[in-house]
Amino acid sequence: MVEQTFIMIKPDGVKRGKVGEIINRIENKGYRIISLKMMSATEDLLAKHYEEHVDKPFYPELANYMMSGPVIAIIGEGTNIIEGWRNMMGATNPTLAQPGTIRGDLAREWDTEAMMNVVHGSDSKTSAEREIKLWFS
Repeated sequence: MVEQTFIMIKPDGVKRGKVGEIINRIENKGYRIISLKMMSATEDLLAKHYEEHVDKPFYPELANYMMSGPVIAIIGEGTNIIEGWRNMMGATNPTLAQPGTIRGDLAREWDTEAMMNVVHGSDSKTSAEREIKLWFS
């Protein structure tokens, strides 16, 4: 089933110069990039994106991390791309991510409050639709 998902290269991925490699992996897998833009995340946008986490103790550090530099927002398209991209990303914690995944190869744990793990991907079709509308309105 051809579907679309929201993909983000987070500030640490941009700062560390991993954008090209991540885009290569997306395209080498056979997925299409429908739209791509570099932007700065605002407090308002992040509060909407992470609405389920806003009241949690870790949210302020997460928001600060996400506003620490530009991000690359991407709409990807392909057969079962939501599940495929989540597998390509690897486990949320880079220490636990398998070699061969983006987080396993390109991220690591840092001594920071927020988990800096290079990339984000929608976890369902509903989330993908919501996140695409938020970031590409």
